[in-house]
Amino acid sequence: MAFDGITIANMVKEFQDTIVGGKINKIAQPEADELLLTIKNNKIQYRLLISASASLPLIYFTDKNKISPLTAPNFCMLLRKHIGSGKIVSVTQPDMERAIEFRIEHLNELGDLCYKILVVEIMGKHSNIIFLNEERMILDSIKHISGNVSSVREVLPGRDYFLPKTQEKYNPLTVSEENFYTFVCEKPTTLAKALYTSLTGISPCIAEEICFRASLDGSQPAKSLDGPAKEHLFHTFQRVIEDVQEGIFQPNIVYNEKDEPVEYAALPLTKYGKAPVKNFSSMSQVLEQYYAQKDQITRIRQKSSDLRRIVQTALERNRKKLDLQSRQMKDTQKMDKYKVYGELINTYGYNLEEGCKSFKALNYYTNEEITIPLDPTMSPQENAKKYFDRYNKLKRTAQALEEQLKDTEEEIQHLESISTALDIALQENDLSQIKDELTEYGYIKKHYSGNKKKAMTKSKPLHYISSDGYHIYVGKNNYQNDDLTFKFATGNDWWFHAKKMAGSHVIVKSNNEELPDRTFEEAGRLAAYYSSGRTAPKVEIDYIQKKHVKKPNGAKPGFVVYYTNYSLMIEPDISGIEQVE
Repeated sequence: MAFDGITIANMVKEFQDTIVGGKINKIAQPEADELLLTIKNNKIQYRLLISASASLPLIYFTDKNKISPLTAPNFCMLLRKHIGSGKIVSVTQPDMERAIEFRIEHLNELGDLCYKILVVEIMGKHSNIIFLNEERMILDSIKHISGNVSSVREVLPGRDYFLPKTQEKYNPLTVSEENFYTFVCEKPTTLAKALYTSLTGISPCIAEEICFRASLDGSQPAKSLDGPAKEHLFHTFQRVIEDVQEGIFQPNIVYNEKDEPVEYAALPLTKYGKAPVKNFSSMSQVLEQYYAQKDQITRIRQKSSDLRRIVQTALERNRKKLDLQSRQMKDTQKMDKYKVYGELINTYGYNLEEGCKSFKALNYYTNEEITIPLDPTMSPQENAKKYFDRYNKLKRTAQALEEQLKDTEEEIQHLESISTALDIALQENDLSQIKDELTEYGYIKKHYSGNKKKAMTKSKPLHYISSDGYHIYVGKNNYQNDDLTFKFATGNDWWFHAKKMAGSHVIVKSNNEELPDRTFEEAGRLAAYYSSGRTAPKVEIDYIQKKHVKKPNGAKPGFVVYYTNYSLMIEPDISGIEQVE
């Protein structure tokens, strides 16, 4: 997740292949620390976003435009004055540093050919965009850094520009085998840390990847390597650097089992094993999609936090209630014993002595002798009545508890299905439907106001197409599940659901045809993935034609019954199944 030197090298290669020789048509500064350059080359227009934000510095091509302030900032005006119609003659990366230099050719006021350099430093909170003349003197920068702020380097107009060397690191493009052994393999730290603290542009992620490719543990001490291991590590490192030098990149994003982006890189990340990976044709696409997805997930999680808290509180309360009711139900199991005691007292108690505390009698149900406790202050008839009263009370309690247990279990199932829907939610309108359901069932109080509620686009089910061309629909919440199953699907369509767990209803439109096995498997994978069992190695899926699925009267949304079904065990892996936007 680091914008390291190798990612920069990939971006530089991308820029060299697209915008070198291109003309700058437009320069905008939408934010205080952000530039948007429009460049035209070979009849293609490119929009280059450059952000020096301390929290998220980035540089990549984008299709999206941004609104700029009516009055351009001074830095933007200076760039427009000098390079507003300039030609990009080269894009370079100095010594694998996290910096990119755009060399730009333009005409000055007298019509003479001049050169300027726009330096983009992607260095975390120290990121900056710096404008230089041909002698590498700073003309201006998007952030001014005075001596009071940094003792290492001032970034102010009139100062000479240089890249700060705050750490003694070697250029991975030129480091010798001898220096590698000395400065990496002799460092008093872990092997992965020794790599990224000794070599410029190597991030912790790539350092771990190099160790993994060399079949070494990145957490082991660097000094613990023997001669052959050191040599193998160096040659593995060299092969990675050779790919960078030759411009052999494979931009990709690694996802977790919840389809959330975990890491991106310009090189294949083999250390993640069989984790889902999506490859892209450019690093710009990786960066735009990765951070857009990260932002979307973060935003949805923030918006859903209140709903999650309501659901979790209700779940905990109902699970405690279920536990208490189960214990009470267990206590009622002794009611039959009291009934037998009463009957045996009535049968054999006629000759009991007054003040007797107990007596033995033959239980004619089991043909065993049992001892029955008695209250010595009561007559045999009164003792029998006492036991019959206890039996009747426990019987009434058991009957009431049976209904209560059923209601509590159904409520827990309902809440678990809402919790799963919150995990699936990707957009604000998904959350809106879940909130409506929580309100309808009393988990959220209704608030009435005179203002009309803002209309929101209705959330739609997920839509996939199987490898054999059949349309598959996945409900994202209980309302959608009901609509899909009982309003959208027809009798001969196929219905899939994870067995005995919360999850989405999955409908395959059969077109009254016999489905291929592959479509059954893909629908099963979708049902497994969009269920509470998505992190399990395999999930059991029930599937049946829709005409056999029924909804009991008064049942909660998403709750159905069916009595004959097929089953399959499937991995919750949906890679390779085409999703329709």
